[in-house]
Amino acid sequence: MGFLNTLIIVLAAILLVIGINWLYYFIMGKYYATVIEQEEFRKGMRKAQVIDVREKKEFDGGHILGARNIPYTVLKDSMTAIRKDQPVYLYDGTKTLSVRAAKKLYKNGYRNLYVLKEGYEGWDGKKKKKNS
Repeated sequence: MGFLNTLIIVLAAILLVIGINWLYYFIMGKYYATVIEQEEFRKGMRKAQVIDVREKKEFDGGHILGARNIPYTVLKDSMTAIRKDQPVYLYDGTKTLSVRAAKKLYKNGYRNLYVLKEGYEGWDGKKKKKNS
């Protein structure tokens, strides 16, 4: 019975950490950016800067048509390529990196920040792949 109790405690701790992590990104997403559904993203993306914050290899494997790639790892050095006077639409695979990117941009004076709710994994709109 001791092993079973230990296993239950470990699993409960793992679930708690996952829940806290999800809550953290949910709150950060609400504070630094507006999290939007696909339909709203699709409607506004023509008048916005659509930025994929995944690494180049992932971007080349497939991305939202019209997006440009500024990986999160180089975002700090590439901010001058992003205009502050236009909306910024961010996405990554799920949403985690986009929220982190929004926080970084917000702290540097950007305000019209939007994050695709389900990220690229949930995107059912037009996509583009780089031919190898």
